[in-house]
Amino acid sequence: MFIYFYKLIFIVIFGLIGYTYPPFQGTSKELGALLGAAFALSLSLLVFKIKKSELKYLWSASLGLLGGVAVGWIMFQLFNLIAMSFSAYVFFKALFLFGIPVTGLFIGISKPNMFSPLNIKEFFRGSSAFTQSYLLDTSAIIDGRMVSIALSGFVEGELIITQFVLAELQFIADSSDPNKKIRGKRGLDVIEQLQQNKEISVTILNKNVPGIKEVDQKLVLLAKEHNFKVITNDINLSKIAKLQDVKVLNVNELAFALKPIVYPGEKLQIKITKEGKEKKQGLAYLEDGTMVVVDDAKTDIGRELEIEVTSVLQ
Repeated sequence: MFIYFYKLIFIVIFGLIGYTYPPFQGTSKELGALLGAAFALSLSLLVFKIKKSELKYLWSASLGLLGGVAVGWIMFQLFNLIAMSFSAYVFFKALFLFGIPVTGLFIGISKPNMFSPLNIKEFFRGSSAFTQSYLLDTSAIIDGRMVSIALSGFVEGELIITQFVLAELQFIADSSDPNKKIRGKRGLDVIEQLQQNKEISVTILNKNVPGIKEVDQKLVLLAKEHNFKVITNDINLSKIAKLQDVKVLNVNELAFALKPIVYPGEKLQIKITKEGKEKKQGLAYLEDGTMVVVDDAKTDIGRELEIEVTSVLQ
């Protein structure tokens, strides 16, 4: 809420500048104040528009702003060559040396993620400073498919692993339950694979969310604060995040969307791997793990067959 107070001060200051130093010859002090306040108000409205824009559009907007400053500086020099009044000179000088920098300040306040260390690091790596950032939750890391997804290019940007997610993985890896222990160690191995691959940008973020104990809620609040997206396998976390307007990528939903679509009557080339539950049934599997039940194929275990799909069950 304090930004609105600063914006009001910004408008008042430019109103006073316009009143004291009217921008054009023959302009009354009252009109100068109105023009100055209108200029500051237009910049504030511009910031409001930028606040609602995505970061990827701000890069081109920034280049446009730099171009506008260059053109404005040239115009200012041309005006300076023409007989300008002292008050107009002061007004336009204030416009360029005070107005635009303060506008940049408002943009920085409205879009803190734009100048975050994560994005600055990406910029100096040679990639865009405005790429997306993704928070990985514990379930997505343990799943193990995140390495392949990142390498495939479906997810571009910074993969962020928080310290509290690392702590949860460490807790699971130290569990007395053998199954949990295996899952925890697998998650730590996945993080190591992500970090060792130069094609994947990984950041360990040492930031906690005070007052919150649940890891899922911490992730959602952190994502909302910094405009991050969340990658997870947890259905409940997906629902909680969506309720709070946080964008979520669910790995299981992605896998389901990429399943090969087969229709009754379609022919497939498969290999029977084992016996089915019912008499004379054989089982086979597609590349994505989809099970195929084949009638009268019990005696064909180990052989490749061409089959025809009769029905599909989700």
